[in-house]
Amino acid sequence: MQDELNQFERLDVWTLVPKPQKKTIIDTKWIFKNKRDEEGIVVRNKARLVADGYNQQEGIGYDETFTLVARIEAICLFLAYATHKNFTVFQMDVKTAFLNEVLEEQVYVAHPEGFIDPRYPDHVYKHKKALYGLKQAPRAWYDALTEFLVDSGFSKGKIDTTLFIKRHKTDITLIQIYVDDIIFASSNPRLCKKFEELVKTKFEMSMMGELNFFLGLQARQLPDGIFISQSKYILEMLKRFPMSPCLRSTLTANLP
Repeated sequence: MQDELNQFERLDVWTLVPKPQKKTIIDTKWIFKNKRDEEGIVVRNKARLVADGYNQQEGIGYDETFTLVARIEAICLFLAYATHKNFTVFQMDVKTAFLNEVLEEQVYVAHPEGFIDPRYPDHVYKHKKALYGLKQAPRAWYDALTEFLVDSGFSKGKIDTTLFIKRHKTDITLIQIYVDDIIFASSNPRLCKKFEELVKTKFEMSMMGELNFFLGLQARQLPDGIFISQSKYILEMLKRFPMSPCLRSTLTANLP
């Protein structure tokens, strides 16, 4: 929790101010989550401060809320193309993605639970940048990332606007984004490293190496292709409904 607030201070997300009159003060809450790998093993514990955005009023606290995310079909096409061209696909995620974009609206939030400033208990925080839970936060993050990539020479897809492409003479780099998760590949492995270094100049990234788990899909990259499965999801469904003790039965797939 303290690490999360340290990020707020480092990124200059908010400032403590006297409580304004006739302004909606948005409550905050802590969300705790375990980040798991493709085997379901906990690899990181996360605490995230979020805003109760349902208190915001359209036209006052926010305007646009829509943001674009990649469809699963787009992800599969990306992987199919990478396989066809024998590209290695890499993965990274953006730490505290929504805290990187300046807000246009005036937004005030209450002290986080357990972290009330004893010197100014009646003050509130005025946000300079977006926060998870605010209705405009996803749109603000997408706009910030898009602007950075376009300024860095990438072209946004005309049909799939979560796909970004950059050509380097005879080489090409492809990027697919899903909110704060990014997968990328290139015909030249050195360009993947160059892209990683480029993004880190603007955002705090967590490089996750070669793609192996993305949006519930487990991926194995082998010399003869990328193999996708959802065994983790299936095991979770068996546990949820409870069917784990059921006997297994092996069936032959009917292939055309």
